[in-house]
Amino acid sequence: MGNGNQGIAWSAELETGYEDIDKQHKNLFQLTNDLTESCQTEAKNSIGETLKFLVNYTVEHFEDEERIAKLYKYPNLDEHKKMHENFTQNVIDLTRHFNKNGDTKELFSMVTKMIVKWLILHIQSEDFKIAQHIKKIAN
Repeated sequence: MGNGNQGIAWSAELETGYEDIDKQHKNLFQLTNDLTESCQTEAKNSIGETLKFLVNYTVEHFEDEERIAKLYKYPNLDEHKKMHENFTQNVIDLTRHFNKNGDTKELFSMVTKMIVKWLILHIQSEDFKIAQHIKKIAN
């Protein structure tokens, strides 16, 4: 789970209350921690595999989240999807950067700045909005 220096820790404050989504978010945090750890130890095979898995998992998670938002007629779904698309593109760009340069120090910096900050902010703001919308409708 990372060495604690730049890793991200899951906390109850990040729970949306939607079990499947929270479980996927926890997995995204674990993947991100694995990636930052690989970057720090310069385990190049690990970095490539983790990036690939992160891209695939992110796409799968976003599809699940969007399906749920659509099911509950979340009004800002189009905007939310655009955020997901931008993030996915950023992770794909990181993968290209790694494949081309293999510069783990720069990659590590990009991962911690982009992925870590984005995940936390996105969950706390945008995903919470979906969860609140679902709670309103479900009750």
